[in-house]
Formats: sequence, structure tokens, C-alpha cells
Amino acid sequence: MGHDAAVSDDGEALAATPDPRVAVVQIVHDQREELLRSLGHLSALPERPQLIVVDNASTDGSAEAVRERFPSVDMIRLPVNLGVAARDVGVEFARAAYVALSDDDSWWEPGSLARAADALDAHPRLAVVQAHVYVGEEDPSRRREEPMMAEIADSPLPDEPGMPGRPVVSFLGPAAVVRRSAYLAAGGTDPRLQMGGEEEHLSADLQAAGWSLAYLAEVVAHHRSMKGRSGAARDLRRRQGVRNTLWFSWLRRPWPSAARRTLMMVRKVPKDRVSALAFLDALRGLPWVLRERRVVPAHVERRLRLMDEPQMGSRARSYDV
Repeated sequence: MGHDAAVSDDGEALAATPDPRVAVVQIVHDQREELLRSLGHLSALPERPQLIVVDNASTDGSAEAVRERFPSVDMIRLPVNLGVAARDVGVEFARAAYVALSDDDSWWEPGSLARAADALDAHPRLAVVQAHVYVGEEDPSRRREEPMMAEIADSPLPDEPGMPGRPVVSFLGPAAVVRRSAYLAAGGTDPRLQMGGEEEHLSADLQAAGWSLAYLAEVVAHHRSMKGRSGAARDLRRRQGVRNTLWFSWLRRPWPSAARRTLMMVRKVPKDRVSALAFLDALRGLPWVLRERRVVPAHVERRLRLMDEPQMGSRARSYDV
């Protein structure tokens, strides 16, 4: 890979010491240039993680470009687009105990994967490390904090004894390091969710199984987000996100909480065609949702209820972009 050292954003030189504890799984669908840009960052990481790209049936030559530019990357090509569930394929393939999740437009700051692995080593009940996320350009002067960071900072969740950082009830998919064994045991991501808010489902199932999730400010990820995506792609992401939020409420919450969250969504989402289609999609899924409904334990529901109002009032969940 040709790099002897990396430098963190504060200018600290980091030695290139391979760390076999962490792999990176990156998913892509028809975003070749974004993917190549992100792989440039990931291939320079001092941890030298195993890099795995799962191609969701791209037609723009993403897989061929990766093989040419980054031959050491493990490339897995899928015949169909599984959405975020493609991560499951990569996590299963990974050799490391911990897996950093990335999208085609996200990457990790040098040293952060080692810090996440240290936390996971030290806390055997910890399943997910949520990173501090910056969005926007690579240039530090032009980036900004992901709005979800304010929600985490102001979270009403009480600290968990013996756990590092701040507790969270969910995580951001392209900016989390997961314990591979816990992720797989919880079942990963349902392909029916595709993309948008899908992390709530897996997070709840992990907590129901006794795992903890924590935000660590010293672990940093970068995400260019939806920059450059078409309006149709943004609309589809919002449509799926609203639908998945409703499905999560109906699948995992007690009926009073599910009804309350549904009414919150009715008031919150923009009154437009995309929102209407999202609700229609959710209703169409009711047969399988009711068939597979599995309510979370009381201790998980208490945590979810604490976050209901903050989430609905958060600008990070405006459901209009």
C-alpha cells in the first residue's frame, strides 16, 4: 500500500503498525469516484486493516476500478442490490474480531480504529463503538459536525456503570465499529429495510441480547453524506428512512409506544408525496411486520422511551432531506 506513516487531523504522526483486530467493510452501489476517494483514505490508515468492499450490483465499473487501483482490497460482488444488508456479507467474510462499517463516501481518521479496538478489548459486553462524525469535505476547515452528535451530547440516557463514553440506543451505520460475533449473532440487517434508519433494528436486538453501545469522542469518522447524489436518490433515502422508522416502532415497541411514535411521525414528516409513499410502503409491509413482531425487553423499552422526545425534536431527524 506504500505508506509508512499517517497523520491525524491534529498533526500527530502515527506509526504504521498493522492491527489485526479490526477490518473495514465498505458497501457501494454505483458510486465509483466516491468509493475510490474513500479507499484512498482507508488504505493509508496506520492500522493497515483488512479492507473489504461489497459491491451492491454496481453497473458503473466500481469493482473493476477497485481491482485496478487497490488490488489488495478484498472485493465481493453481489448479483443484486441488498442495500445495507450487504454489510452482513462483508462482516461474515472479515477475519478480524471487530469490524468498522463504512459507506462508499465515508472513511476513518488515523488511529481511531485502534482506539475503538482498545475499548472493545477492555469491555467484553460492548458491541458497538459509535464514532464522532464529521460531514462534508476532506478539508478540516470546511467540514462540520454530523447533527446527530448534538443529540448524543444532550442524551438523557444515564451512564452505564463499567462502560466507556456515553451510552446510545442506536448508531450511525457508516461510522461505527462493531464486535463481529455480536453483530452476526443478532442477525445483522434485514434486506427488506434496504437503507435509511436500519440501524435502530439491529441496535435494539443487540441491547435485548444484553449488549451495550457507546459513543466515544476520541474515535473519529468522516462522511461526505449525500453530496452529489441525485434528487431521486435523496427522495428514495428519505422514503425508506420514514418507512423503516415506522416498521421499527411496529416491530419492536409495545403498542402504546408504537402508536405514540407513529403519531409523532405523522406530525413530523413533511406533508408531501415522498412522505405519503413512505407511509403507504409501511402499511403494505404490515402482514410480515405483524407476523415477525418481537417486542424488546422492558429495560430496552425504557431507554427507547427516554429518547423518543429528543429524537423527534432533533434537527438530525428532520425527515426532509
